[in-house]
Amino acid sequence: MSPVLAVFRREFSAYFASPLAAVFIVLFLALSAALAFYVGGLFERGQADLQPFFGFHPWLYLLLVPAVAMRLWAEERKSGTLELLLTLPISTTQAVLGKFLAGWALLSLALALSFPMWITIAWLGDPDHGVVLASYLGSALLAGAMLAVGGALSAATRSQVVAFVVTVVLCFLMLLAGYPLVQDALQAWAPSALIDAVAALSFLTHFQSITRGVLDVRDVLFFVLSIAAWLLATVVIIDAKKAG
Repeated sequence: MSPVLAVFRREFSAYFASPLAAVFIVLFLALSAALAFYVGGLFERGQADLQPFFGFHPWLYLLLVPAVAMRLWAEERKSGTLELLLTLPISTTQAVLGKFLAGWALLSLALALSFPMWITIAWLGDPDHGVVLASYLGSALLAGAMLAVGGALSAATRSQVVAFVVTVVLCFLMLLAGYPLVQDALQAWAPSALIDAVAALSFLTHFQSITRGVLDVRDVLFFVLSIAAWLLATVVIIDAKKAG
């Protein structure tokens, strides 16, 4: 694990060597709080919970996570440092895992810094802390899955802009895979088995299930397997680029 930790430390410190980490954290905290209070009516609802707060996370991640993911590999390829990285005594899998964990740590840090919201709700009422804790876990898993998607797409291109745009589009489709926007487009030509399979891949459906306090192992396993699958895809893409 030492090569993974070395890559992790390198990448995580790089986030704070530039304004990226500070901008991301401030934007996430400011936007999530503003949306929860002013759009979600956190106080006006008269309920001691954080449902309005977590309800906006998928849409915030849709814009913010690709901004973190786009630089994971595209920047390395554009600057020519990818070849240098891969000549070190480290496997592609270790490099991919180290970079992913650094990005996920940044996302998790931003999420953890929202704990004053939890304290505020606990002070004002008597929330179900188990539901809040499950919602934090679901939010972190969702962010990780979207980061893994973005990492694979970043590895496939030299352009950070292209990686950002394609990640936003694909994550949007994966969020709504179980909803009419995607399902209606499949109804005309796809068999029912394929439609059901696509619906089962919806990030939003599994996330909402967790945030309701129903910590089903199938939802957690879905996100874990999604992350693993996209990380494997990243390894395959990088190895193919290296061989080419």
